[in-house]
Amino acid sequence: MSTLTLDKKADLAGPGIGDYNELEKTLPKNYHSLLNPRETQYAIFDLKRYIEDHLCQELGLMMVDVPLIVETSSGVNDMLDRDGSRTPIQFHISNDRNLHPVEAQVVQAATKWKRMALNQFDCRIGEGICTDMRAVRKDYFLDHDHSAYVDQWDWERVILAEERNLKTLKSVVKKIWTVLVGAERYAHDLYPALKDSGYASLPPELTFFHAEEILEMYPDLPRKQRETALLQKYPAVFIIGIGWPLKDGYPHENRAADYDDWITDTSAETGKPTHGLNGDILVWNPVTKRRHELTSMGIRVNAETLRQQLEMSGLLENLKFPYHQGIIKNELPLSIGGGIGQSRTLMLLLRKAHLGEVSVTVWPKVLKEMCAKKNIFVLE
Repeated sequence: MSTLTLDKKADLAGPGIGDYNELEKTLPKNYHSLLNPRETQYAIFDLKRYIEDHLCQELGLMMVDVPLIVETSSGVNDMLDRDGSRTPIQFHISNDRNLHPVEAQVVQAATKWKRMALNQFDCRIGEGICTDMRAVRKDYFLDHDHSAYVDQWDWERVILAEERNLKTLKSVVKKIWTVLVGAERYAHDLYPALKDSGYASLPPELTFFHAEEILEMYPDLPRKQRETALLQKYPAVFIIGIGWPLKDGYPHENRAADYDDWITDTSAETGKPTHGLNGDILVWNPVTKRRHELTSMGIRVNAETLRQQLEMSGLLENLKFPYHQGIIKNELPLSIGGGIGQSRTLMLLLRKAHLGEVSVTVWPKVLKEMCAKKNIFVLE
């Protein structure tokens, strides 16, 4: 197997493996935070309120509570990737001297729960929910923008069957981008040091690319390097169709088989051999000078595409779970949804070099010492 093939395969499942020696070389030099820790906390909550309020206005959402733990047997937890490389924290609740025990998991994301919750909160077409979600992903490599502690605005919205297309996807993506660009302007008005930093602001519009197109542009590069090369030309993009195997035999990145629809043929809309109704917003981070993912989202699977994706992934046994049965029996509404990384977004908007400057979690000693030498001080 060639080095290129190994690189591409290793790049599919997200940040599972890392190298702190390499990270030290890429962390920014001559960094100085534009806001002190106290100002940063004020800014965090100012921006959180702005983003939550405007997401709800733009997408017709209501804020709802969200679980931190779910029953293992529900099948509701998010497996993140279909290769099984990232597994949830699982524990036993003995409860009543083990007479009524519960097997539980800490959520990795609320992707599946949200779709079930649409019924619980009686959401109609064009309505949905937004959550202030907290999760734990223990299999991440802890670097400057990946943490074991995950905070997201996880949202979900009911759509019609005829809205399961690229037009709907792009329309919703543009609304989310409008909120994020507005949040940056709001931050600049409240904290002039951010506006006067000399860093480039977010562009008013995203550029859309299909994963197939990006592979054609950079056929010899692994996924992250393709994204980096793309963002140096287009500083804010939405990549469509993440999960479908491309011409080189690999998907742009692995995606779970049971939430986003990455199998639908969209060639009738694009005039090209394209697939998938999902994608990611990525931007060029002017502080870290690296690719920076803000959100993953997509139109969700229906009964047909769920079965196809599970079969393609060798996971048909998952059809036994209540969540999957709800889709197969058309008991769950058709929907579009996603998760916007809170700390990722705040890190970008507040011009921070590290997630730990806007969220409190655990970091290895080697990383904290490395950051301190570069004037990056994480919260503890």
